[in-house]
Amino acid sequence: MNLWNSAFSQRLHPLAWMYNESISFDHRMAQEDIQNSITWAGALLDANILTPDEFGLMVQALTAISESFDEGSFRFMPGDEDIHTAVERRLTEMIGSLGGKLHTGRSRNDQVSADLRLWLSNHIPVLQGNIQNLQQTLISLAEKWPDAVIPGYTHMQQAQPLLLSHFWLSHFWPLQRDTIRLVNTLAACRVSPLGSGALAGSGYLINRDLIAEQMGFCGVTENSLDTVGDRDFAAEFLFDTSLLSIHLSRLCEMVIIYSSFEFGFFELSDRFSTGSSIMPQKKNPDIFELVRSKSGLCTGNLMSMLTVMKSLPSGYDKDLQADKELIFASYDCMNAALEILCGALDTLKIQSQRIATSIDSYLFATDVADYLVKKGIPFRNAHRIIGSAVRIAKEKQIPLEKLCLTEWKALDDSIEPDIFKIFDPQFSISRRLSAGGTSKSAMLQQLNLAKETMKNG
Repeated sequence: MNLWNSAFSQRLHPLAWMYNESISFDHRMAQEDIQNSITWAGALLDANILTPDEFGLMVQALTAISESFDEGSFRFMPGDEDIHTAVERRLTEMIGSLGGKLHTGRSRNDQVSADLRLWLSNHIPVLQGNIQNLQQTLISLAEKWPDAVIPGYTHMQQAQPLLLSHFWLSHFWPLQRDTIRLVNTLAACRVSPLGSGALAGSGYLINRDLIAEQMGFCGVTENSLDTVGDRDFAAEFLFDTSLLSIHLSRLCEMVIIYSSFEFGFFELSDRFSTGSSIMPQKKNPDIFELVRSKSGLCTGNLMSMLTVMKSLPSGYDKDLQADKELIFASYDCMNAALEILCGALDTLKIQSQRIATSIDSYLFATDVADYLVKKGIPFRNAHRIIGSAVRIAKEKQIPLEKLCLTEWKALDDSIEPDIFKIFDPQFSISRRLSAGGTSKSAMLQQLNLAKETMKNG
């Protein structure tokens, strides 16, 4: 069955058919297409295109087709160009020529937009749920190690001490921003294009607002010509998943680094690691590396969608058929990554002794500068004084805390013996009291906020 070749004298070349078909991927929108069709049948009933009996037969047949998809018994045929063709072909087989009335006043242009919007409306919440599962895993890790201190890094150089729980929650909040972006994209998807026709609107008196309400949409699009070529919502979803993939990649990068021999902060579970075919001692973070690699796929899909959209004229163009492959690929990629990261992170072992021995006394240089500030020395002067202390200690190849009091006093006479208490990770941590800081009290506030955020969805 073909929906468009009634005026053609020759059949489509087999190669052109293969290049043109989309059933190989848009079959995933089968249930959305049926929901779309049942709603449209209702609009045709209201417009007196269908009688109540015809409407009843059509809905009964479409419901049976839906069940066959659920059961996996639906049989695709060689002539099924896309999911719309397949559903209408089967409908006509079941109820005869009455099935041909379904497409009255509807184009595949507004039909495919409605299907994709419905598909995203149904699947974005699934993705959000998997993001929340990973957020919960990060919360659990933060609760599991409330007092552990790790060296914090800027420019991949030791900078200041941090609570390990602070590190875990630093990856919680980007995921929360991802969730919020998906909420906004979901709202963009829930606008009905049905009734826009091919480009000029439907030629029948269709109640578009009622159609939108019945499909669970929140409103209707404003301009039919804009509607059929609009894929902003698709690009927004691909941006959301692209940024999500980058956030996951950064988390994986840190786990990979921290589980290396040189750091040794984390030990990977055997259940989420692989070995080497030639080096028996290796435990490779392949899961984290693979998730890290997916950011390339997702950002590539975003760029592909934007490139498709950038020079299209008004209305629908077949270039837009690419949107579904890109969306499905990014959706599948991120769902799988989120699911496996929950298990891989939950089974990490924390090497607390190794972390403790990695903390260098130079981490406390800023704390020492702040110590001088409290004695009335301007911070810029304090920075220079401590910079000199760092230089002297490094020249002597000793930790900063091993400078003797005489050496400290030579730099500034206001320095007293209490300077040595600064070289304590817990003391440094306790000073970071500002909201969002790494002190124990600020950390507990942040943890409670994260839990409340999860509770409120």
